[in-house]
Amino acid sequence: MDAQKTSIAGCWIIKPKVFKDARGYFYESFQKERFEALTKISFNPIQDNEAFSTYGVVRGLHLQEAPHAQAKLIRVLQGTILDVVVDLRKESPTFGAVVTAVLSQENKEQLFVPKGCAHGYSVLSPEAVVFYKTDAYYHPETESGILYNDEELNIDWGIPEEKQILSDKDLLWPTFKNYSL
Repeated sequence: MDAQKTSIAGCWIIKPKVFKDARGYFYESFQKERFEALTKISFNPIQDNEAFSTYGVVRGLHLQEAPHAQAKLIRVLQGTILDVVVDLRKESPTFGAVVTAVLSQENKEQLFVPKGCAHGYSVLSPEAVVFYKTDAYYHPETESGILYNDEELNIDWGIPEEKQILSDKDLLWPTFKNYSL
């Protein structure tokens, strides 16, 4: 396993060591001691989530606010996504920064999203299955987000606007400028 810093403090791309042979492949998708040694982040996942989506789906940008803030470790079991993280921590030196990463079943890379950051993704393949670990349970009363197409953030989701599929809820989040954590 290797860990690569991103431009957001505490946000990492995790690259597992994949062992391939004629039978297929094997890799450790998460190994707590190794993860913490590489990132210097304590991560104690307590919930696993899985989502299936088709091409053009844009999910996000979401987060859980305190006292139920969640860190997440995202990976793709099937297909390809463009994963997006926005730093909403006002005390962070990288406040307002945006990180994107292509995660796929082929590259097996993962993205660690720290607490206080919004997360979303778009599906670039015909179908995708996204799996992620969180270190806090979901609580609908602390769910929050920012508008996926915020002009200030200027995120390119890799999907033509006319082909983007969003939930009604994701169209109603505040802009980055109007968000307050």
